[in-house]
Amino acid sequence: MINEKIKTEAELVKIANRLRKQNKSIVTTNGSFDIFHFGHVKLLEECKRQGDVLIVGVNSDKSVREYKSPDRPINPETARAGVLAALAAVDYVFIFDDTTPNRWLELIKPKVHCNSSEYGENCVERPALDRIGARLHLVKRGDDGLSTTDIINKARKLK
Repeated sequence: MINEKIKTEAELVKIANRLRKQNKSIVTTNGSFDIFHFGHVKLLEECKRQGDVLIVGVNSDKSVREYKSPDRPINPETARAGVLAALAAVDYVFIFDDTTPNRWLELIKPKVHCNSSEYGENCVERPALDRIGARLHLVKRGDDGLSTTDIINKARKLK
């Protein structure tokens, strides 16, 4: 079941075209999902509530190194994709090399794209979403303060 959910970008473009013909509402989100935590679970469940099918783009190891730091990610891309694919809220997962999701957003053409509220209305995805007429749904970051970066920094302080 897990491997059935992990697709290539090309496969997802075909799937998205088919889903739109079936009048299914496609929702997307993306991120590195490096050290998976409860904040990720809450994000993905909220994303799923925005439509019929949730597609999650996972930053490749290469792109995480480019936009986070050379010592990230902690977990390899295939493991991160596998964890996401194991979740009931997630319908499809794919790995992408870009540092932003804009290129593939214009290919998949979701009805809704979800992002953490910390990135705001003028997030990097905004131009692509405007071009395809997709709605941006901002998910409030929980009060738990969970983020992979925070977890890593806390662990480093404990050493």
